[in-house]
Formats: sequence, C-alpha cells, structure tokens
Amino acid sequence: MIKFVGAFDRVCDLPETQFSEYAFAGRSNVGKSSLINAIVGAPVARTSNTPGRTQTLNMFNIDDRISIVDLPGYGYARVSKVDAEKWMIRFQEYITTRRQLKRLFVLIDSRIGPKNSDLDLMHFCDANGISYQVIYTKKDKRVRETNQVDIDCDAHPAMVADILETSAEKKYGIDTIRAIIGIK
Repeated sequence: MIKFVGAFDRVCDLPETQFSEYAFAGRSNVGKSSLINAIVGAPVARTSNTPGRTQTLNMFNIDDRISIVDLPGYGYARVSKVDAEKWMIRFQEYITTRRQLKRLFVLIDSRIGPKNSDLDLMHFCDANGISYQVIYTKKDKRVRETNQVDIDCDAHPAMVADILETSAEKKYGIDTIRAIIGIK
C-alpha cells in the first residue's frame, strides 16, 4: 500500500520513522516524479512539464516499511538565487542529518549528461560520506548532446559503482531499482 505522507518545507518537520528511506534528487525536469511513479506502480508523485514544480520534500510510505522522498529539483535557471540557496541548504541538511536515509539516487538526464550542479552534488556527497547512486533517466529518448562528460566512478568514493539506466515511460530499469529499495 502506497500512502502520501506529506509535503514538508523544513527537514525538521519530516516524521521520524524507523523505515528505510530512499531519496531521489536531480536537476529540474529530469523525471524524478515520473520515475517514482513507475517504481511504486501508481501516480502518487505529481508530475509536470514545467520545471521546478516540486518545491517541498515530498514523502511517501510504502507498506509501512519504506519511505521514498521526492526532493525539489536543482539547477533550474528561473528560480531566484535566494530560493536556490535556500533549497541547497535544506537539501544539505536533509542528506547529512537523516539517519534513515539508506541511499540517495542522483538522477541525470541521459540526453544531457551530468552538469556542474550534478557534479557539485556528487562532490558534496563524496566529501561527507553520503552513499549515492547515479540513475540515468529518459534512456528511451534520442540523445542530443555529443560532448557528454562520463562519470568516473573511481573519482567518487561515496558513489555506488553501478550506474543505472532507466525509462519511466517504457519501464526500463524499474525492476532493478525496486530490488534495491525492496519493493516487489
């Protein structure tokens, strides 16, 4: 059973649970909400074609044993610098203080590749010993950029070496993520 727990503006407002927690982060419009919906098999996360819609920490409970958190997107140019800084502070507080957080999934649009904001996040996680795994999204779409930067796993000590490839639309790679999280 999937239940929306709530949308939280502050980390301190998130409920303290004993459930394993898995969070999804990435640039705006990378497909976080669509991927979460594909993983849980229901339209629980709000999706939009407008980048930057998710602005709170959105938590979902699965079978009273797992929590999934949809984090606000970063790197969207139309967000004010003040709002972007507030989000980064809240994001850093979330990933450094949530003892329930088992894995942070860093989503990267496979058509674009990692941008500086993605690499900054990865370096922050590396420096703070926060386990994360990269997921390339939208693998069913046509590749646009030819000068994509490859991610060197050896350069990122906190990164899980297995980079996943997914398509929420075609359901490609979804079962692998379900297995990691523990969803049947």
